[in-house]
Amino acid sequence: MNMADSQQQPVVQPGLQSNAIGFVDAVSIGLNATSPAYSLAAVLGPIVVLVGVAAPGILLASFIPMLLIASAFYFLNRVDSDCGTTFSWVTRAMGPWLGWMGGWAIAMTGILVVGSLADVGVRFLLLMVGQDELAANNTLVLVLAIALIVLMTWICVAGTEVSGRIQTVLNIAQVVAILIFVIFAIYKGATGQGLPGAQMPTLEWLNPFAVGSAGLSAGLLLGVFAYWGWESAVNLNEETTDSSSTPGRAAIVSTFILLITYLGTAIAVLMLVGPGFLADRAGEEEMIFALIAPEALGGFSWIVLAAVAISAIAATQTTIIPASRTALSMARRTAIPSYFGRISAKHRTPAVSTWWVAIIAIIWYVVVRLISENALFDSLSALSLLIAFYYALTGFACAIYYRKLLFKSVRGFLLIGVGPVVGAIMLIWLLVLSVIEMADPANSYGGVSWFGLGPPLVISIFLFLVGGIFMVASRLKNTAFWQEKPSVANPDLVPISEGGDEQ
Repeated sequence: MNMADSQQQPVVQPGLQSNAIGFVDAVSIGLNATSPAYSLAAVLGPIVVLVGVAAPGILLASFIPMLLIASAFYFLNRVDSDCGTTFSWVTRAMGPWLGWMGGWAIAMTGILVVGSLADVGVRFLLLMVGQDELAANNTLVLVLAIALIVLMTWICVAGTEVSGRIQTVLNIAQVVAILIFVIFAIYKGATGQGLPGAQMPTLEWLNPFAVGSAGLSAGLLLGVFAYWGWESAVNLNEETTDSSSTPGRAAIVSTFILLITYLGTAIAVLMLVGPGFLADRAGEEEMIFALIAPEALGGFSWIVLAAVAISAIAATQTTIIPASRTALSMARRTAIPSYFGRISAKHRTPAVSTWWVAIIAIIWYVVVRLISENALFDSLSALSLLIAFYYALTGFACAIYYRKLLFKSVRGFLLIGVGPVVGAIMLIWLLVLSVIEMADPANSYGGVSWFGLGPPLVISIFLFLVGGIFMVASRLKNTAFWQEKPSVANPDLVPISEGGDEQ
């Protein structure tokens, strides 16, 4: 080949590193992206305030739509192992407009929550080592949180295999710490060493309908947030062994582990301190474990603080993954500029989109943190709209994409059709309830009004409007993405046969 021919050869874009992580690492990433200890610290108190001892039942009920949507993720990943997940699947099933907005919603959830996770991780790390005054220094925490985001982003860029190993170690440490707390809390509660107001469990604790419709709907909103994040394992499908099945199985297993963890912790807390203890400390939700830990572990309360710190730090890394991989997928399909689809030739990771997610997340975190601490919490409340939106889209997309094959087997009809659609409808219901609740400024953390509405709803509307503007700008460029037409599943790739067994 002469020099002229060589110069005419196109530059080959490196791909993501295949087979970088296995099933165990994928499960760890799914769990850590959910941030179990942090999520419990954030939602357990408010749920108990709403429904009392029925909190375990609310967490059980919240699990149902998550499992049904996890089924959609599993079956859609079997026929399209694209790291853009919802973006790619909704585009295939329902067209580019809804697909683009689904991808945008995923990217925005990561940007909204990364700063808060880093903030909590730093605070609890300082509390764990006895530096309470430093933990209360907002300026110091802000600086350290930014440094933590940069560090975890660098690890994401350095390699998926390294990230997976780190996540597995952090997950084991977190689960062990939570397990120690649960065992001691249940033991003390069962032996009468709990605080006044502590109660012994009954089956009624698992009945979410015992609290009335108002408490149920509000509790479910919080429960959905607690489970959100398990699909991060599926966003790494192109980098996972057996990409068509392992990520989906890891996501489903993650949801069941979360269910057991949440139910066990909720029951343990109620047995140790009772609902009154949590109700009297409304407004201190994220610090609730710091208040309860000494009652369960005495001088070893740092174990629980370590669990929350590890949980938040691990999630700071894993929450970047869905946003960065979705941006990569959108760039490859020309839905956004190809610049965001550049992959590091050295590390085989989407370096450009990963760093951009981190940069935007840092800017968002700094801005809302400087506005007020309440603004930071309000931005987290806005997550429920984005989560419900793209999860529901995925559920509908599954049934629509498989629509010509749903009646080939009972298993397919239930798991690919009915289940995902029911899960999507439940999430749309929660989405509507969220809008109604967020419209009232009194329901925001600060109780203030932005344009006559609650700040969380204003934030959500703003994000969707910005997304709409970028989407229209992309459409005006009329790239190949906008020429894509909805399609149906290829029968040769369907993971169910006439008898309902996997091929």
